[in-house]
Amino acid sequence: MSFTIYPAIDMLGGKCVRLEQGDFEKETVYGENPFEVAKGFAEAGASWIHMVDLDGAKQGAKQNAEHVLRVAQELECQVQIGGGIRTEEDVRFYLDQGVDRVIIGSLAVRDPERTKSLLAKYGDKIAIGLDARDGYVSTEGWLESSTVTAVDLGKELADAGASTFIYTDIAKDGMLEGPNVKEIVRLAEQTKVNVIASGGIQGLEDLHELKKYQTEHVIGSIVGKALYANRFTLKEALEVEES
Repeated sequence: MSFTIYPAIDMLGGKCVRLEQGDFEKETVYGENPFEVAKGFAEAGASWIHMVDLDGAKQGAKQNAEHVLRVAQELECQVQIGGGIRTEEDVRFYLDQGVDRVIIGSLAVRDPERTKSLLAKYGDKIAIGLDARDGYVSTEGWLESSTVTAVDLGKELADAGASTFIYTDIAKDGMLEGPNVKEIVRLAEQTKVNVIASGGIQGLEDLHELKKYQTEHVIGSIVGKALYANRFTLKEALEVEES
């Protein structure tokens, strides 16, 4: 089973930004043009790019779709998108126009049955985003907390055919303090579903640590702030895939 690095592009107001712990008041702008940032990632050799529509996540409807579609249609890499995807129409909108995978987050908590029907219809074209604070899933761009644990929701959706989870520990996101390896591995072990780690990557050693669990369904890592803060280059991160 391979291990994949997913460089991240979070979009807010049409710009490439990073937030600390999902806090919209703690925003740093790293690029005025998401396409140009994505182009740089593709030219460095990324096979996937992870994109998040933060405006969409907050408002409940896609807001930065034009940037996502341009990346998907013009660059030689695969694209996954999350944020503001609440309906089957949203899913079809992206998949029909070249996006490779859509990420369902808030909908999975609010309407598990509809999520299960989407999984049945679109299969591995859908990833489930499990964004957790103290083990409980948060929704609406991390602004709302639920009473559902990431592991319990993961088990339920694994039984319904989910093939990929993206697990984010909100407390770690954007903090450069290392990922929550314990919870990432626990989710993979409990669900037997592929898990992409997100949040907290600070150095190449974190990627090597996560890769140790690739035979236990930890299949990749999203890397954001560490790249933008020049903790390491994307080329160096991609070398972990081959190591």
